[in-house]
Amino acid sequence: MIDIKLIREQREFVKKEMEKLFVPVQIDEIYEFDESKRKLLYDTECLRNTRKILSKEIAAEKNEEVILAKKNEVKRINELIKTQEDELSAIEQKLNALMLNVPNLPDSDVPVGRDETENVVVSYFNAKKKFDFKPKTHFEIGEKRDLIDFERGVKISGTRFYVLKKGFAKLQRALINFMLDTHITYHDYEEVYPPYMVNEACLVGTGQLPKFSDTLYKDDDSGLWFVPTAEVPVTNMYRDEIIDIKMLPIKHAAYTACFRKEKMSAGKDTRGIKRGHQFDKVELVKITTPETAKDELFNLINDVQDILNRLDIPHRLVKICTGDLSFSAKEKYDVEVYAPGMDEWLEVSSCSNFGSFQARRANIKFKRDKNSKAEFVNTLNGSGLALPRVMIAIIENYQTKDGYIRIPNSLKPYFGIEEFI
Repeated sequence: MIDIKLIREQREFVKKEMEKLFVPVQIDEIYEFDESKRKLLYDTECLRNTRKILSKEIAAEKNEEVILAKKNEVKRINELIKTQEDELSAIEQKLNALMLNVPNLPDSDVPVGRDETENVVVSYFNAKKKFDFKPKTHFEIGEKRDLIDFERGVKISGTRFYVLKKGFAKLQRALINFMLDTHITYHDYEEVYPPYMVNEACLVGTGQLPKFSDTLYKDDDSGLWFVPTAEVPVTNMYRDEIIDIKMLPIKHAAYTACFRKEKMSAGKDTRGIKRGHQFDKVELVKITTPETAKDELFNLINDVQDILNRLDIPHRLVKICTGDLSFSAKEKYDVEVYAPGMDEWLEVSSCSNFGSFQARRANIKFKRDKNSKAEFVNTLNGSGLALPRVMIAIIENYQTKDGYIRIPNSLKPYFGIEEFI
């Protein structure tokens, strides 16, 4: 969450920044609740001081009538304190609920725009493949060669589920291992394997709750939630901790399955494996100091792009405008791959700098030395990369005229002697 001091001291500035996001935010109401809270805290503390003085006077007093009168006054003060504490608790709950729904402030470098149509393409990488035939979609190839089974996926779990078979199942497994190996060996990430289910505090900490509860899957018996991304458990490994500055930056790479309730319009993206309620992803998470966060964001983008360069996949880098920023991000770049069969650019990674937004919610701090005051860390994350869209890009970019898939050179160690899928 953002710092309440910003709203106290620079309310109009915060309101103008929220206008750039094109979402209604109750900044004035938050300000009024905060003012009421601070007044109640002051009044209650004054009453406690008065009670303390009266208690000392009672102990020194000899006159029984005076003692009785002062005891009655203490009783009245106790009742008033209890009333104010109850009122304070109610105000704090309302204030906290409002603050948890306030998005992050956009960085000054973020272009102002209403929606994704105003995002800025920064640059293109790796030329589009040239075909001497009309390239097919991944689902046309998959269905024709019995490498994707949509009907059985629906039979097992319902719409938006599918079964990968044979070479496509192996391709996904190879990609996961390749991406993890690359990030660990060449990009200096430490691998972790987190749980796929988390408690509510984790999702509040990274900003998915309470705002996005309708997109998440929950087990009502245990109260645990299925992870929408490894960002959630990995970031929360450090919740309520003060980290030694010598540990920073922390860099983790993690593979998990991810679970999200995709809410799509009828007829939109209904073919193929582009969108689903369950998908696999390798996630990159960084925890660092505020002054190094910007550099770490661009290092993160380079690490993501290195995967696509090793796979020789056409892609582009897109700077996200204010109206398309995620709830928690202060700055974000998307990496999109080109799928020639679908003739679409598909996002495979969102590289985000959250500043102290998540750290403040999850209470993750660091100390510059043993005598310094604890400060909030900065957190960053990006997919490194998300499946199945990388699968789509490989299938459609590496297809042959007869419907086979050439194996990219960087994946050949994971396939042995095979040259084609």
